[in-house]
Amino acid sequence: MADGSTFVQAFIILFREGLEALLVIAALAAFLRRANAAERITPVYMGALAAVAASAVMAWVFATFYDGNHSDLFEAGVMLAAAALLFYMSGWMFVRQDPKAWQADLNRLAERALGAGTVLSLAGIAFLAVFREGAETILFVHALAKTANGFDASLLSGLAAAAVALVAMFVAMQWLALRLPLRPMFIVTSAFLFFMGLRMVSEAFQELQEQALIPFTTDGVPAFVTDWGLSNGSWEALGTQLVILAVAVAAALVSLLRKGSSKGSKAASEGRPVSAAS
Repeated sequence: MADGSTFVQAFIILFREGLEALLVIAALAAFLRRANAAERITPVYMGALAAVAASAVMAWVFATFYDGNHSDLFEAGVMLAAAALLFYMSGWMFVRQDPKAWQADLNRLAERALGAGTVLSLAGIAFLAVFREGAETILFVHALAKTANGFDASLLSGLAAAAVALVAMFVAMQWLALRLPLRPMFIVTSAFLFFMGLRMVSEAFQELQEQALIPFTTDGVPAFVTDWGLSNGSWEALGTQLVILAVAVAAALVSLLRKGSSKGSKAASEGRPVSAAS
């Protein structure tokens, strides 16, 4: 195999498998920096590093006991757990998007709101985001090394180039996040995590459908659903995603109505008009 081909394949493996995990971790880190809780980023990074170690162990298990084949059921479980945490954090951020509340006393509110349970959830998201792809990445790279010239300069340089590209994307996201207004930052991060959760639900369904545990019905599914990477192209996955989306929209509307009602009651008690911008 040509050195150039090995370089490209190694780059694609790490960049493709690492991109989703990096985007999730970068979004969480940017959110914590904007919430004036940068000291709480460490658990997120520790969760990601723990996932790398766990991925190496799982890769060894797959290679030793399953002939290098991953477990669809295991991956589906990891994805569903990750999706649940992503939905939780997405809702948490949406509820706490009010910039006035954060900016009134940012340090105090961040300390109270970003408690141990929330930080543990952030670390769990980082762990699952990396772990869901980590073992496969190690197995793919190992298989590439076996079919090429081992871990030679071409393969290692491809991995290094992919790592540099991922780091550059991470830095760019942090730079952009620090320049966004607070409310859009919270809303965008919340929407991104929710979208990633929907993606993981679809991917979990794909794993279960490959084991014939869930039917796979594609008749009439719009082509753009798969073309845009929104779902796996089955009504079973798409229907579940739409139900989750409907519940989330309803919950968001209830939250906004309650917040508006609370502001109206507070304004009335203080004898002042309610501002639409408040």
